[in-house]
Amino acid sequence: MRSPALRHVLTHLITPLLMCLGMGLAYMGAFVTPEPNHLPVAVVGAGPRAKVFAQTVKDAAGDKLDVRTVATRAAAVDLLKSRDVTGAYVPSTKEPELLVATAASDMGATAVEKVFTPVAAKEGVPLKVTDVAAPVADDPTGQGLFFLLIALSIGSYASVAALGAAGATLPMRIRTLLALGVSTVVSGIGALLAGPVFHLAHHGLASLWGMAWLYSAGILFIGVGLHTFLKRWTTLTMMVLFVMLNFTSSGGLFRPELQNGFFGTLHAFWNGAGFVEGVRSLLYFGDDGLARNVWTLVVWLLVGLAVTAIAATYERARVSRQAAALAERAPSAEPARQKAEAAVDEQAEAEVEAEVEEAVGV
Repeated sequence: MRSPALRHVLTHLITPLLMCLGMGLAYMGAFVTPEPNHLPVAVVGAGPRAKVFAQTVKDAAGDKLDVRTVATRAAAVDLLKSRDVTGAYVPSTKEPELLVATAASDMGATAVEKVFTPVAAKEGVPLKVTDVAAPVADDPTGQGLFFLLIALSIGSYASVAALGAAGATLPMRIRTLLALGVSTVVSGIGALLAGPVFHLAHHGLASLWGMAWLYSAGILFIGVGLHTFLKRWTTLTMMVLFVMLNFTSSGGLFRPELQNGFFGTLHAFWNGAGFVEGVRSLLYFGDDGLARNVWTLVVWLLVGLAVTAIAATYERARVSRQAAALAERAPSAEPARQKAEAAVDEQAEAEVEAEVEEAVGV
């Protein structure tokens, strides 16, 4: 290509076009056609009649539902509050009842209601729906936590672009301290939004802030470490990891039982799911499952710290190699090291301008 300017533009178009493709595949693949996929439900009853009814429902639904029976209504409520089932049907010829927990998933509650409403209609009676774990009035659909996740994610991965590009010439220890500071600010903004501003969290705000910090710090350290190796491709990589795969598998809109197996599998260990499900446990389900989700966030943070440590070691080794190469042609080792460091700085500054253009645009 003869025109350097045209080549420069076309090179910078690669990232947004790949983002377009990736976002389309991820979001449309995860959200466009939500269908029950082994959605766990329960039928209340201990006798043969209840078991036959449960099997009839299972046979009609196929792989869409996983149906079990429980002896009592109280046992069904416990399963809902531990999020082991999405809905529980209490058969009755006079007033059949469907138990749901919309705080776990508003979409899941809607899905089981669609399943059992026709069942009650066959008996010629209306279905009574009881919500045993409703979200707060300030977040009636329970989806506010998903949008909080988006805010935290954008603040974190966008800051990686700034730390990586504008801070590329800074020592790794300084970038590490900046990452700690940014994660504190981002999580503080998240706690402010969840508490005083939009009242998503009526209690446990300090614990919510702690999980937000773990989540944000994990993203930042992974990004700062990866930037050493990926340079201008870091932004695209962060988008793939913490937007395309993260938002779609978080369970903030659709829990894994309403998605295909790919996103359902990611939900088991991805950091966005750890945050959303952890905050749900904290706010609505008496801390049930909270420890597991916190450990998910801790593991992601440890991965970030490991990546950053590897990057710091690599950068030190690179400077040493360049210093050794110059030392062979220089009378003094110290001037050689200074020249090597200057060469590294010049190369980094040359990369910064192009990277900033792309990262800021995205």
